[in-house]
Amino acid sequence: MSENKEPHVAKFVYDFTEGNKDLKDLLGGKGANLAEMTNLGLPVPPGFTITTEACKVYLESGEEPAALRDEVSAHLDALETRMGKKLGQADNPLLVSVRSGAKFSMPGMMDTVLNIGLSDKSVQGLAKQAGDDRFAWDSYRRLIQMFGKTVLGVDGELFEEALDAAKDAKKVTVDTDLEAADLKKLVTKFKKIVKAEAGRDFPQDPREQMDLAIKAVFDSWNGDRAKLYRRQERIPGDLGTAVNICSMVFGNLGPDSGTGVAFTRDPASGHQGVYGDYLQNAQGEDVVAGIRNTVPLAELESIDKKSYDQLMQIMETLENHYKDLCDIEFTIERGQLWMLQTRVGKRTAGAAFRIATQLVDQGLIDETEALQRVTGAQLAQLMFPRFDEHAKVDQVARGIAASPGAAVGKAVFDSYTAVKWSRSGEKVILVRRETNPDDLDGMIAAEGILTSRGGKTSHAAVVARGMGKTCVCGAEELEVDTKRRRMTVPGGHVVEEGDLISIDGSSGKVYLGEVPVVPSPVVEYFEGRMHAGAHDADELVEAVHRIMAFADRKRRLRVRANADNAEDALRARRFGAQGIGLCRTEHMFLGDRRELVERLILADTQDEREESLKALLPLQKQDFVELFSAMDGLPVTVRLLDPPLHEFLPDITELSVRVALAESRQEPHENELRLLQAVHRLHEQNPMLGLRGVRLGLVIPGLFTMQVRAIAEAAAERKNAKGDPRAEIMIPLVGTVQELEIVREEADRVIAEVQAATGTELKLAIGTMIELPRAALTAGQIAEAAEFFSFGTNDLTQTVWGFSRDDVEASFFTAYLEKGIFGVSPFETIDKDGVGSLVKAAAEAGRRTRPDLKLGVCGEHGGDPESVHFFHEAGLDYVSCSPFRIPVARLEAGRAATQSAGSDHR
Repeated sequence: MSENKEPHVAKFVYDFTEGNKDLKDLLGGKGANLAEMTNLGLPVPPGFTITTEACKVYLESGEEPAALRDEVSAHLDALETRMGKKLGQADNPLLVSVRSGAKFSMPGMMDTVLNIGLSDKSVQGLAKQAGDDRFAWDSYRRLIQMFGKTVLGVDGELFEEALDAAKDAKKVTVDTDLEAADLKKLVTKFKKIVKAEAGRDFPQDPREQMDLAIKAVFDSWNGDRAKLYRRQERIPGDLGTAVNICSMVFGNLGPDSGTGVAFTRDPASGHQGVYGDYLQNAQGEDVVAGIRNTVPLAELESIDKKSYDQLMQIMETLENHYKDLCDIEFTIERGQLWMLQTRVGKRTAGAAFRIATQLVDQGLIDETEALQRVTGAQLAQLMFPRFDEHAKVDQVARGIAASPGAAVGKAVFDSYTAVKWSRSGEKVILVRRETNPDDLDGMIAAEGILTSRGGKTSHAAVVARGMGKTCVCGAEELEVDTKRRRMTVPGGHVVEEGDLISIDGSSGKVYLGEVPVVPSPVVEYFEGRMHAGAHDADELVEAVHRIMAFADRKRRLRVRANADNAEDALRARRFGAQGIGLCRTEHMFLGDRRELVERLILADTQDEREESLKALLPLQKQDFVELFSAMDGLPVTVRLLDPPLHEFLPDITELSVRVALAESRQEPHENELRLLQAVHRLHEQNPMLGLRGVRLGLVIPGLFTMQVRAIAEAAAERKNAKGDPRAEIMIPLVGTVQELEIVREEADRVIAEVQAATGTELKLAIGTMIELPRAALTAGQIAEAAEFFSFGTNDLTQTVWGFSRDDVEASFFTAYLEKGIFGVSPFETIDKDGVGSLVKAAAEAGRRTRPDLKLGVCGEHGGDPESVHFFHEAGLDYVSCSPFRIPVARLEAGRAATQSAGSDHR
């Protein structure tokens, strides 16, 4: 066990009266916001918070900080004095909850224990204090159940089965119909389960209960589901969790008590109104677990108008104070409203854009802040297709629209199957009565989630919204049988595991079979087929339009497209591309032209080679004419041929079979034989590090010359037709300036010849890709011969890490992610420490040599939100990405330009 290293902090425990919302790093989100509500004078049950620093010490050393027990004791004494009762005392017990609370919301991923302080003795005192035996024994059985599962590691199903058996014996369907005597027997049964499974008695000492619960919360930070959720949400693993000790208030004291969750706006749509769920005679876990179906929050007005009016006033106060959508947990104890939690609420992508613009219009935030309230990932979600409203469908149920999207897949009824089938390439819908944190891996793997219980604040709904996953909850008409792996829909039809279903998270509708999808209205807007104010979805489109306009005004980075033909170029331009950052000419050599490339590769003489190149020249030229026309007035960066030549030849196995068959049949096979010989001649152990890129241009005479001539002649033709071509020639895979100088000298000669022949002045910039570590390290020398650099981050990542992408992603990346070696794949988000350091160093060195050196990136990272922020900070001029990612890159470039320190709206 390592030495107990305690950080230099003044203390490890803060009373709710001491903190504020800006101390999330220290107090966690829940603790900081409980303190903030206390400061605002809102009705918060008294309590205190153990800091994340204490958790870090515990996780690093395996022991709690030496000072922690005394600090907890001092705060507990103060709490007991304030409440006028002692923790777990026999006659008038103080009970507390022990709740996790990390900096970032991780709903259901870590542990909570309610009713700490109850024992065989104090349960009698609680019954007397409340005047309600049933309530006391219900609270006690809840404590044993939660404590047994969370702290002692007992299988939670054992408690559920005992509870179900008690209801069956009583012939009731809900636990509220169990009487005090039934619950007392259940407590005895639960204690026997604990003894049998945990090998110890349920602790009767209330302080032991609290201390063990605190440790369990600390430990839950590194639980499997918490780590999986952090990887999914890219939350750092070294933050630790705070622990909140809060005096208990009870929503299960009868019909004048209850618990609920409220949102100041609809987290699914962003619309203002009364949104949330309420459950009478219940504790908070009953709501989020979806075990009992709630009533809409609006019904609280008729149940308890006084509490309802007070809640509405508090919600308005909190939204104005936080200047954002707030997610609120509350309890009513015999007519007294208590606030248990508030946080900036998770929301769907559409709601994020709507709410951001609404708050601007209300004067609560400015446009700069609105831009920080949305993300490129959310915009990408809005561009996904939706169900065709005109399609013939078989609707079988309708639940609560918890998280929007159109999801189609095979029904599966447990998390394990969802993951297994998904890894096999199947699209699945996870169907459950209700989800719990153990279902997280299946929820991640599924296209969508469907539950028959729960509301907009259930575990399934909250987690799905956070992940941007389609979700329909509370579809009560569905009878879900997880043991038999089937569900029965109204009318008696049975959906077996593997049957196709479709769910619409925007309407809550559930369909049999596959429903066709149509483009998103946001995509139609970007393509110019819809204008703000001209469609049923105009409110969302208008919100996107406004935020994109502001991002475009603020961003410094320009955004180009990776496009290889006129069709893709025109789409990219509609999406807002400011040029083409990567035209891959090898794509122009496929299809009908492959035969010409084969002839070039098979050429035995200079004449044969020149004949093949002469045949390819007009085809290449026409490609560029079309491309320059589509992007007239905008730069087009053309990369000369990059991949190994063997990629243009038939597969060696297929070709060997063809030759063998022809020989056995004594059929002519001279051409196939020459191809096979060429394939063998060009075979390399590692072709991606072999004869490719600039090396092809140096080894195969005339290849790059032909391409440069095609580019120059196309540019001249467009210019003579009154166009404005802005072609740039990019040499790939350069590792030394000498390679670039040789190719550049030949290119300059060809361009001069075309200028003389056409009488047209051409300004064709010549640059290179920086995709090898040596190129990055000698960028100052290479800049002497290059007018621009474009970082090819795909190959740069491969060569820096020593990875062959196609091989490693399928073999060990999953293990690396699970072990925490990667937080995210370096091919998805740029490796800032390694690859990123080379990008920055090359950019700085290149500009020292050539101050006006233009810098861009054309790898897939150019469309990744987090990477765009890095490229902005590194001082690049543009990013280039696939056409569909252009709006995302534009938005993130604007966000990067306006990012303010400390602004965080996860």
